[in-house]
Amino acid sequence: MKTALSIEGAFEHSSLVVLYVKLILTAMFWGGTFVAGRVVAQQIDPFSAAFLRFVIASLFLLAFVWGSQGRIPKLLPRDILLVVLLGLSGVFSYNILFFSGLKAVTASRASLIIASNPAFIALFSCLFFHERLDLLKIVGICLSMSGAVVVISQGDPLSVIEGNIGLGELYIFGCVLSWVAYSLIGKAALKRLSPLIAVTYSCIFGAALLAFPAYAGGLRQHLFDCTTAVWLGVFYLGFFGSALGFFWYYEGIKAIGAARAGVFINIVPVCAVFFAYLMLNEAMDKSLLMGAILVMIGVYCTNKPR
Repeated sequence: MKTALSIEGAFEHSSLVVLYVKLILTAMFWGGTFVAGRVVAQQIDPFSAAFLRFVIASLFLLAFVWGSQGRIPKLLPRDILLVVLLGLSGVFSYNILFFSGLKAVTASRASLIIASNPAFIALFSCLFFHERLDLLKIVGICLSMSGAVVVISQGDPLSVIEGNIGLGELYIFGCVLSWVAYSLIGKAALKRLSPLIAVTYSCIFGAALLAFPAYAGGLRQHLFDCTTAVWLGVFYLGFFGSALGFFWYYEGIKAIGAARAGVFINIVPVCAVFFAYLMLNEAMDKSLLMGAILVMIGVYCTNKPR
């Protein structure tokens, strides 16, 4: 009996270790999306880049759904609008702003602006869903917002008031607002759909919404002119940064809960800054360092369980 229990305990422990490894790799994948996005954004237009990313992501997500459930569940008519809104906010607008911003903003700076996501989600969840904010969360939101302002303004917060902010920084901050909308809509969608199904269909609808502007933006030409580096970047974004990343992340949510799985997201900006330094030779200036400290402390305070 004791032997059976010890074997079962060892199996559960090893499964948990594998899960944690997957979550760490997911955070690293998402950190790498800023480097890959920076490379892709320099050579093709945002619509084409986003469309190719989510065509690849949709194909792999459909394969994951089929492999885990043995079928592709159909959407009920009442769920279609929610999924379209998810695709419009989390795929269409987010990625247009993401690739547009990365044309002008370094990968490390972009990652730290987007790292303020949890604070803004907590704030808007309080405003729209009346979710309670304790003092620690309020402090976290203020610190994250302050860090984002330092990064966006490149160390001169007064420039935000004066309107002297680069267009690239505004695009990346628009990503934050798009993700807030995606997350809030997702709260309603996940009452009726599993996370994996919601993500899969939102990627499919998002890719469909991107198809026409991508074609108008020269998609056919890009298919023949893209360099190997761009194709590798697009594949990385579609498979590792979207399909596999989301699949493993939702495995984590299912196994250990959203709060514990979400802690691993704090690794994303750290990985992004490290990869950008290693692969793109991006320097870490004082404003980036100060903003990173404020954002990371703020994210910790916002996400810290009671």
